[in-house]
Amino acid sequence: MEDHIHGARILLHAPTANALARARSNAVNLTKDAPQATVRIVANAEAVAAALDAPDALADPLTLICPNTLTKIAREARAPLTVLPEGAVLALARMQSEGWFYVRA
Repeated sequence: MEDHIHGARILLHAPTANALARARSNAVNLTKDAPQATVRIVANAEAVAAALDAPDALADPLTLICPNTLTKIAREARAPLTVLPEGAVLALARMQSEGWFYVRA
């Protein structure tokens, strides 16, 4: 890998349960392959319930949860999951404008 990728900020978007599983695997692999990279998973829609129902010790600290989905499904996030300060769509757009590389999981 090129050196500029190793220090990159990579955003994995997971809107479904299957996408969350892929994003978790990708995030763990990325942290091993490019330890200088910053990796985050943004979960929204059905991926939020999947994240809440099936904890993942390695990926959960990297996971950002959509507050709109939490409200819709009437649930609360548990640590170490982090609730975004805005809806996932807005967060995805903002983070991309800040230089994050977007990958749909």
